[in-house]
Amino acid sequence: MTRLTRLIGGTSLVVASAAPALAQDAAQVDRGRAVYEAQRCSLCHAVGGRGNAKGPLDAVGTTLSIDDVRKWIVSPKEMTSPTGRKPEMRGYPSLPAADLEALVAYLRSLKG
Repeated sequence: MTRLTRLIGGTSLVVASAAPALAQDAAQVDRGRAVYEAQRCSLCHAVGGRGNAKGPLDAVGTTLSIDDVRKWIVSPKEMTSPTGRKPEMRGYPSLPAADLEALVAYLRSLKG
């Protein structure tokens, strides 16, 4: 986070800028979108009307916490009944941790 000092009426005020953090967040979301595409998540899920309409994810960012999104990806059986339909994610646990976190960031950005 960048700190800026502004002079207001002869008084200096330190203001924090979130621009670098926002740019980093946007880069993480973009990377997560790329992971979503590389893992072929659209075979079972849809975002913005693209993909399998039976599994829309458009509002997942408003309904699930970061930890819940991660758990749905890593341990879906813990989130559903033992006979739940969502299989273990293909590629996990071989999916690198950084890719997992990027995917979580992307899914959390989906606000419908």
